[in-house]
Amino acid sequence: MGLKQISYSVLVVSSSEKFNIAMAEILRESGYTPVKLVSDISSAKREVSQRSYDMVIINSPLADDMGTNFAIDVSSMKGTVVLMLIRGEIYEDLRAKLVPSGVFTLQRPTSKQMIGIALNWLICARERIRRYEDKTLTLEEKMEEIRIVNRAKWILINSLRMDEPTAHRYIEKAAMDRCVTKRQVAEEIIKNYT
Repeated sequence: MGLKQISYSVLVVSSSEKFNIAMAEILRESGYTPVKLVSDISSAKREVSQRSYDMVIINSPLADDMGTNFAIDVSSMKGTVVLMLIRGEIYEDLRAKLVPSGVFTLQRPTSKQMIGIALNWLICARERIRRYEDKTLTLEEKMEEIRIVNRAKWILINSLRMDEPTAHRYIEKAAMDRCVTKRQVAEEIIKNYT
């Protein structure tokens, strides 16, 4: 799937109306959807508690907070990448605090071109996370299959007095003979004997 076919959801947290208008335009032109704009950390916290976002962009400072702790918290959420725009005079101090948590930073004032570059960074990071999520899901599915097959083996051991290698071979052979997965055979054993 090409990047042009993927849609990225974005939460923009900024108390600057000028910034919000500019970001909404940039994001709309680039095809990001849905885009939600909020003006304070309280609203942003409410928003991320209700739905997940691929990207969160924070224009610091905000009316109720700098946004640093929020950025760190959100960057630890599954599947979300964060960009924080920081005033030049405090940039180095905040960057040093944010980078270890995986928060991307950009010094203000900035340009439309730099915002575009930063959005590309966010896309790269989000896609990398997406690959890891897929691998994690596959591992979780495999572990669940192993648990089900082991449960079926114990049922065979207890009910039919098989030893462990014999129960294992029984499940494998039944799966091969019937052209189904070991998990399907194991689920049938569990259903029939419990």
